[in-house]
Amino acid sequence: MQEQGQIHFPVVDFHCDALSKMAEEPSIHFKGDHRLDVTGERLLEGGVGLQCFAIYLSQKWGKPRFEQVLRQIEKFRGGVANTGGLRPLRWREEAAGLAGVLNDGPGWGMLSLEGADGLEGNLFYAELIFELGVRFLGLTWNYANWAADGVLEKRNGGFTEKGRELVEWCNGSGMLLDVSHLSEAGFWELAELSKRPIIASHSNARSICAHPRNLTDDQIRAVIGMDGRMGLTFVPWFVTDRKEVVPEDLLRHIEHVCTLGGEKHLMFGSDFDGIDSWIKGLEHPGHYPSFAELLLRHYSEESVKGWLHGNAVIYLASNLPSAPKVE
Repeated sequence: MQEQGQIHFPVVDFHCDALSKMAEEPSIHFKGDHRLDVTGERLLEGGVGLQCFAIYLSQKWGKPRFEQVLRQIEKFRGGVANTGGLRPLRWREEAAGLAGVLNDGPGWGMLSLEGADGLEGNLFYAELIFELGVRFLGLTWNYANWAADGVLEKRNGGFTEKGRELVEWCNGSGMLLDVSHLSEAGFWELAELSKRPIIASHSNARSICAHPRNLTDDQIRAVIGMDGRMGLTFVPWFVTDRKEVVPEDLLRHIEHVCTLGGEKHLMFGSDFDGIDSWIKGLEHPGHYPSFAELLLRHYSEESVKGWLHGNAVIYLASNLPSAPKVE
């Protein structure tokens, strides 16, 4: 639990993979089960007022199917929102009031889809997950699918015709778009196609750590230029190539993005439950308060609050779709 006197700013975390773990092993529970990094208790301990839950279909499950997407949505609705008391975030009107309530009572959860593979090339399925509360879409995981190439696909292709149709549908519906796993060619094509600011929900700076999942300086500048957001991630091998990684190692990524003009565009996307090794001292959401104290030793309170929640909340309040009017 929170130590007496510890800084406890509210937090928005833009990426975790708890749902895929829960789908793979039905005995895992969101409350009190430390087979998960992200649990209801740890979100409360860390002051995480909004956690984004990715729907990720593991390659080891075989051919991606829409049924697997629906199963994780049901895990969120029943096993996370109901059991954990999290309120689903769907509309900009809800996001507009977040800043004042992130520390009050039960937190919020938001759904994302990590890779369009499970939509099976069917835009009706995209419409359906939108109706069920999914609000941002990572078009690929690391490899090619029916929509586009992922960042580890050697040919580095962009979008297919069906992929461009999906982007057009997202532009019209208000589904936000995430570039964290997209190929570089796809990134630049999406930067032209997207009518809303894009996000990189869980990526770091490639100039600091030369992993292909991290963004180049030109990509970071493009996200900033669109008034998008970049969620620095706690994946150790995206932070540094040293064997033991500590929270201080993230400061180099923060500094670098800020030198590119991104102070107001930074947020965090931990990737908890998507990793099997951790930054020492940042092993689960309950450690966010000590991370906030580290940040405050180096940066202003205004900047730290922005990175922990403010920049993300402003983005969501500006870019989520508006709730339909009740006649």
